[in-house]
Amino acid sequence: MQALSLAWGILALGGMTVGFIPCFGWMNWFNIPFAFAGLIFSVVAHAVTRGPRQNSLVAMILCVLAILIGSKRLVAGFGIF
Repeated sequence: MQALSLAWGILALGGMTVGFIPCFGWMNWFNIPFAFAGLIFSVVAHAVTRGPRQNSLVAMILCVLAILIGSKRLVAGFGIF
């Protein structure tokens, strides 16, 4: 479950990176909900797992970064007023 949440976080960060390319800012409209779902999944993986929890913690950080930076890109590109 932790590996899946880490992969989800990496995909969310990759989608946010693609959203920075000019003319692809619209992708953040799909990536931000994807990152929210990944954040929820990472929190569940963190809560359920016993033992080392580094992967789920890194996944949470990646998803939060994708949400925050993607939201700033939408504001800067006038996607959200």
